[in-house]
Amino acid sequence: MRGTMSEARRFTPRGRSVRDASVEAGGRGDPFRPALEVLQGGRSGQPRRTNPQKTARQANPQQATPQKAAPQKTAQRRTTRTAERTVAATPVKGGTARTAAAKRTATRGTTPVRKPRKRSRVKVPRLARRPKLPKLAEPRRRLRLATVLALLMFGAIGVRLIQLQLTDASAYAAAGLKDRLVKEVLPASRGAILDRNGKILVHSVETRFVAADPMAVKDPEELADKLFTILAKYGVLRSDLVRKMTPHKAADGKTNVRFEYLVHQIDVADGDRIKALGVGALRVSRDERREIPGNDLASNIIGFTRKSDMSGQLGIEQQFDAQLRGIDGLHVYERGGGDLDKPLPRGYDELKPAHPGSSVELTVDADLQYSIQNTLFERMQPLNASFATAIVLDARTMEVMAMASYPSFAAADPGKSPPGQLKDQCTATVFDPGSIHKAIIMGAALQEGIITPSSTVTVNSEVRKGGVSYKDHPPQKNGTQMTIPGILALSSNVGTIAVADRLGKDKVFEYQRKFGLGERTGVGLPNESAGLLQPPEKWSGSDPGSIPIGNGFATTAIQMAAAYGAIANDGLWVQPTLVRKIITPDGSATKPPAQQTRRVLDPQHAQELRVMLEGVTTLDEATGRQASIPGYRIAGKTGTSKLAENGGYASGDVVSFIGMAPAEAPRYIVAVNAHVPGGGGGSVAAPVFKEMMAVTLSNFGVVPTGTQAPKLTIYP
Repeated sequence: MRGTMSEARRFTPRGRSVRDASVEAGGRGDPFRPALEVLQGGRSGQPRRTNPQKTARQANPQQATPQKAAPQKTAQRRTTRTAERTVAATPVKGGTARTAAAKRTATRGTTPVRKPRKRSRVKVPRLARRPKLPKLAEPRRRLRLATVLALLMFGAIGVRLIQLQLTDASAYAAAGLKDRLVKEVLPASRGAILDRNGKILVHSVETRFVAADPMAVKDPEELADKLFTILAKYGVLRSDLVRKMTPHKAADGKTNVRFEYLVHQIDVADGDRIKALGVGALRVSRDERREIPGNDLASNIIGFTRKSDMSGQLGIEQQFDAQLRGIDGLHVYERGGGDLDKPLPRGYDELKPAHPGSSVELTVDADLQYSIQNTLFERMQPLNASFATAIVLDARTMEVMAMASYPSFAAADPGKSPPGQLKDQCTATVFDPGSIHKAIIMGAALQEGIITPSSTVTVNSEVRKGGVSYKDHPPQKNGTQMTIPGILALSSNVGTIAVADRLGKDKVFEYQRKFGLGERTGVGLPNESAGLLQPPEKWSGSDPGSIPIGNGFATTAIQMAAAYGAIANDGLWVQPTLVRKIITPDGSATKPPAQQTRRVLDPQHAQELRVMLEGVTTLDEATGRQASIPGYRIAGKTGTSKLAENGGYASGDVVSFIGMAPAEAPRYIVAVNAHVPGGGGGSVAAPVFKEMMAVTLSNFGVVPTGTQAPKLTIYP
């Protein structure tokens, strides 16, 4: 029974037991055994190697339990292995079946090994080696690498957290606070400009500006419709509103514009209406505008400001912009975002209040300014003058009491006037002075002792200088003797050139500079011209004839008025001024720098010159008789010249009259200049001077002195 079960366990793949296979070993054997061994990794034609001990145990189940082998059994096993090697090395006909049977026979204890018959050796082809399998990944190595990477990542995060929490914490906190801070500029109120009596010429009034955040505007078209109904009266175009409120880039083409002004200087009530719309993208805040009660009164002196930033552009507004502007304040506060877009109750809040600007008090008298300006406009408009000026100076202090330009402009709205009308004609326009320059030649000759009040000069019908002929109007006969007052009264060109020849060109130039020609007066307005003088070394052949009579060089109206001021002020040239003092917000006053002065003539010579100039308004056939004022002694001089333009002279004439009253003790100087299509100083400028001087004397209560005018003659 036990042997039967052992045989059943050793069942072969072909359904035969080991015993059956052994019986058949002597025959043909199993024909499929070589193929089966090939599939199992063996070689065709060679016996499969087996474990002898295992084969023995299968053949004798009683020896399945390993025991200590006897020496005889050890020798027997050696004999068995030798027989097995012999069987394996000897090819047997019948293939693998016989080899397997031989192995089983060899493993039996007492069974002798049968030697196989010698057969012809069959050459079996060698099979290809089994391909190597790919190496399997090592998970432990992957795990170590992942662990290292994770540790490095967490280490970097930890270092960054330490940096953010400790070293850079304050910087990031400050940056975060900066993003929440709102800086609102509190504009300082601009100071006022006052006349000498404290009357307001210009001051600031509170207004509003409207700005928008284009990135926050949801519907520019709809919002523009709402705003246009309120802002149309300020000249705002609906298309401009849409353009400004539509999201767009800044000038650099990269950043988005978050603040865009829509309109400046609107009324407070209109600003409140826009604020009531409740549009978060709009900002309505405090603004101001300059208000000029007199419209165009003294506009050439005052100038104007730019609407966008209230900076001075011309006149006193520009010259004293730093004092008038003041110091803007700043409100810095913390503001939330989104639904909390409002100042945070306990957030950062810093307030620097604005300091208003100082006020500037001028030397101008508003009432006199109005009269002078109105007279100039009424007299020059019918004459179709291209420009005209009128200046009133206090002869004692050289303060400008009035200074008017024609044409003028409205300082409240300068954009409506051509650019040529915006400048101050009194300080910026240059022209040949003409015969009003002859008083400077006579004053220099008196000071140098070349002439005296009783001197006479031989005057011919003409004089030639550098091929140019100079005559009088009307011409004198050759050899005519004329007095110095007569030369001034008739405005003799030939007589003046004769005195200048004796004076010499160097002295002519020297006294021109002493009287203030060729340099800015520093009256207090920007863009003042210095004029143009010809130094002696640059005089050409005809200059000794043209320069003494006021041609060939250029001056301004304020320069010539200041020169006559030196004659009126006993030979002392005093710098003219427009500003009396600067008043700070606390009420304290600061005077401008002291006026420059220099001695030009001795007081006696200045007085003698004033007497000679009285003949211009009193002598028969004198050129300035229309400038005389009953009851007052008037000293002055007429002039007719040309206006330099584009390297030549413009058509028309520059007519002038400058005089002082009372001549014996001058109080005021009035200078009138105009460029008209035709005329003369005596016929055009003298009557205007008379009207202006009369108003000035009347306004300031200057009564006649009662002294008699000297008796002067033209011919000895």
